[in-house]
Amino acid sequence: MSELHEPILRWYDEHARELPWRGPDASPWSVMVSEFMLQQTPVSRVLPVHQEWLRRWPAPADLAAEPTGEAVRAWGRLGYPRRALRLHAAATAIVEQHGGEVPAAYDELRALPGIGDYTAAAIASFAHGRRHVVLDTNVRRVFARVIQGVEFPSPSVTKAEREVALEVLPDEDATAATWSVAVMELGALVCTAAGPRCHDCPVADRCAWRSAGHPAYDGPPRKVQTWAGTDRQCRGRLLAVLRDTDGPVHRSRLDAAWSEDGQRIRCLASLIEDGLVAHVGPDTYALP
Repeated sequence: MSELHEPILRWYDEHARELPWRGPDASPWSVMVSEFMLQQTPVSRVLPVHQEWLRRWPAPADLAAEPTGEAVRAWGRLGYPRRALRLHAAATAIVEQHGGEVPAAYDELRALPGIGDYTAAAIASFAHGRRHVVLDTNVRRVFARVIQGVEFPSPSVTKAEREVALEVLPDEDATAATWSVAVMELGALVCTAAGPRCHDCPVADRCAWRSAGHPAYDGPPRKVQTWAGTDRQCRGRLLAVLRDTDGPVHRSRLDAAWSEDGQRIRCLASLIEDGLVAHVGPDTYALP
């Protein structure tokens, strides 16, 4: 058993946040919805949307029965709204292929629309207690610092990184699932990207990065998220007009939402191509 297991699992028992998708009564569907919503989105923004989503669509079949446009509308301002379409598509596939129940097997989850390696492993672990390596940004950062002695991991998951994670994964399924979420929580609350609180870390005395004197990151440049003036912001403005309106919207209202003609036209075309907006009549648009 890794010397990291006991202190991190004990810390998690004492400090884990109470989140609806972690509760003893949380359904696999609740876990699945949370995993889609939490991609590049903080917990504080996800909580109210997740609550409303589960109230309206407590099972995959409830969502699958709705038009995709309702999924986009309910997604609200979480960002990256294509996730709403993917979640709707996954719910439809679950109804058609799995009798409306979120599958437990990694391979079956991986085959669903919009589900990659991380999401499949996370749902199998957190919803069904299966043993899988779960490597999100927080987990990767903890392992990079504690085990590999560097401030940040590489931009993408490497084979060596996956092998390290597998080496420290507990053997027993339920413990492995708890371990994965415990390391994730440690990265989210203590071993953060901007301001790690080493004095609160349960494995600070075993951290290779701390022992080396916190050497600065010297790898490839890390991505910096921008927002103002970007196509993402423009797309969000256009979607907000449609999301907040029942029925079709005339193009003039979209023109008023973003003044730069070329960018607005390009972004509207990309929303239509992504299936997030439908061109329903002469100069009129709506959610699909």
